[in-house]
Amino acid sequence: MSRGMKSSAKNIQMTSYEDLFRVSENGGPEGEKVQEIALTELFPFRDHPFKVLDDEAMTDTVESVKMHGVLVPGIARPRAEGGYELVSGHRRKRASELAGLETMPVIVREMDDDEAVLMMVDSNLQREHILPSEKAWAYRMKLEAIKRKAGRPAENNSGQVGQNLKGRFSIEIIAEETGESRKQVQRFIRLTELSPSMLQMVDDKKLLFNPAVELSYLTKEDQVKLSEKMAELSQVPSLEQAKRLRKFSQEGKLGEDVIEAILTEEHRTPPQVTLKGERLLQYFSEEYTQKQIEDVIISLLETWKKEHN
Repeated sequence: MSRGMKSSAKNIQMTSYEDLFRVSENGGPEGEKVQEIALTELFPFRDHPFKVLDDEAMTDTVESVKMHGVLVPGIARPRAEGGYELVSGHRRKRASELAGLETMPVIVREMDDDEAVLMMVDSNLQREHILPSEKAWAYRMKLEAIKRKAGRPAENNSGQVGQNLKGRFSIEIIAEETGESRKQVQRFIRLTELSPSMLQMVDDKKLLFNPAVELSYLTKEDQVKLSEKMAELSQVPSLEQAKRLRKFSQEGKLGEDVIEAILTEEHRTPPQVTLKGERLLQYFSEEYTQKQIEDVIISLLETWKKEHN
C-alpha cells in the first residue's frame, strides 16, 4: 500500500475504545448517568455475533456478581419500540439473571446504528478468548459500519470485500486496530461465507482455519453436499484437498463422486533414505564421484527389483 493510501485510511477518525467507555463519577459524556435498569427492559443487540455461554467463565462471573454486583456498567441505547438495546454488557446481563438480580447498572446513550456496531464489536474484541466465528462476523460488521460511517456504501457481496481501493482503506483500519494483517482480516471475513454447520466445525476445531477459508468459496449447494459427505465418511479435507474442492466447485464440476474421491484419497509420502559417507566408503573407493555412486546403487536396485518381481 502506498503512503497516500495509508494516510487516507488514518484520516478516517474513529472513536477510541477508551473514549467509548470512559465514565466519570458524575456520569458519562454530556452528563450521562449510570442507571439501574430492569433486566426485562434490556434486549440483545441485533445480529450480535458473540456467544453468551453458560460455561465455566460464566460461573465465575456469576459468583463475582453475587459477591460484588456488576462493577462495570453496561451500555445501551433506547429502542423505538420501548426498552433498551444492549450494546455492551450481554454477559453481565446473563450473569445478573443467573445471580438472581432484577436490575443492572447501565449507561443509556443515543447512538446511530453504525456507532452502536463499532462499540459492540470493540467492546467484545477485548476479550481474551474469541471463537473464529465471532471474530469473523465481528470483523465483517465492523468493516461495513466503517465504510458507511466514512460515506462509502458497503458491497452487497462480502466476497468482494477489500477488492477495491475503498475496501482496502476500511480493511486497513481494522488491521491497524486489531494488530492483524490486512490479509488475515480478509480471511476471517471470508469465513462468514461458510454454512453454519461448517463454521461451527471451525469453532469446534474439527475443521482447520486455512482449509475453511478455501471451502468458503464453494457454492452454498456444494457446501451442503460436502457437509453431508464429510459426515458420511467421517473425513475432513486437508488444505490441499480444500483447494481442489474449491477449484471443482468454481468450475461447476463438484459432484458427490468427486467429493468422495478427494476425501478418501490416500497421501503417501515417499520414504527418505540417507546413507552416511562412511558406510558408502566400505563399498566405493574415493575415486568414485557422487553421480557414479548413485548410478551403481540404482543399477543394483534394478537388478534386485527384477529378481523379486
